[in-house]
Amino acid sequence: MKAIQIASYDGPRGLTYDTLPEPEPTSEQVALTVEFAGANYVEALFAGGLVPKPLPWVPGIEAAGRIRALGERVEGFAVGEQVAALTINKGGGYGQVAVTHAELVAPIPPGMDPSLASVVPSNTTTALIALERIAHLQPGEHVLVHAAAGGLGSQFGQIARTLGAGRVVGVVGGEEKKRAALDLGYDEVWLRADLESAEPGQFDVIADPVAGPGRIASLELLRLGGRLLAVGDASQAGDQAVSSNTLWFKGIGVHGFNLGAMSAAHPRIVGTYLRRALALVASGEVTVHIAERAPIQDAPRVLTALRDGRTIGKTVFVHERPTGSQA
Repeated sequence: MKAIQIASYDGPRGLTYDTLPEPEPTSEQVALTVEFAGANYVEALFAGGLVPKPLPWVPGIEAAGRIRALGERVEGFAVGEQVAALTINKGGGYGQVAVTHAELVAPIPPGMDPSLASVVPSNTTTALIALERIAHLQPGEHVLVHAAAGGLGSQFGQIARTLGAGRVVGVVGGEEKKRAALDLGYDEVWLRADLESAEPGQFDVIADPVAGPGRIASLELLRLGGRLLAVGDASQAGDQAVSSNTLWFKGIGVHGFNLGAMSAAHPRIVGTYLRRALALVASGEVTVHIAERAPIQDAPRVLTALRDGRTIGKTVFVHERPTGSQA
């Protein structure tokens, strides 16, 4: 098969497009012929060595295509079936063939564009699990979302609304992204600089994929019983110390959520949320904006733009069909 792989930790410049052996599914895995794969910020971080992998390594945490082969213990799927999948634990979405745990694979809803389905598994599923299962968002609560126009932030804002949030406010870094976020249905969109003058104690839940100093400042914006969701470190600012006495005195909490960790530990639970996420997007209740469909060979360019914060919406990578493919 052909695949983009990380050959060296030189950022997107360390990506190469090579011919590799096809991976084979274990007894509980599914192999799929990947037709489309979502581009994600974390893949740019992988290319820079943030999470070291044995090189060379094929990245790609979400994909859509057709089932190619089934592990001997897998039931409920058929070869040739169109599916979306989380390939987050072993990677592989940037290859023409990928394998993943069968519980992390879901049928694509009838009539849904498979290229759209390929960009649902990571961000939409994360937002749904984090807000419902981790933060226990309640109807009427107020939510603040950092990086509100980004791939992940855009889903947090919309999922919060589907779960009954009473007020949803987004935070972005510039005017162009402010306009994009307003189109997503936020009640208000603030610039990051506005946080310094924001009134304390306004929000019940804050979703933060950015980290850095803004994460600590966000604690002041939580009211009694508020929860801050730490769901990324897009700023690459490193660890931020949180005072346990501050949490105690203010009666607030910080909750971390990592989709990869939960997918490895509880694939069945994650798979249930993946199916719900696909249904929400297929129905139009939640929108995923596809800004570009690009050949997989363009991965270095796309991941450079993601790393530098120059993207709005999602990019879908398009694969050629592998030679001799039957699925």
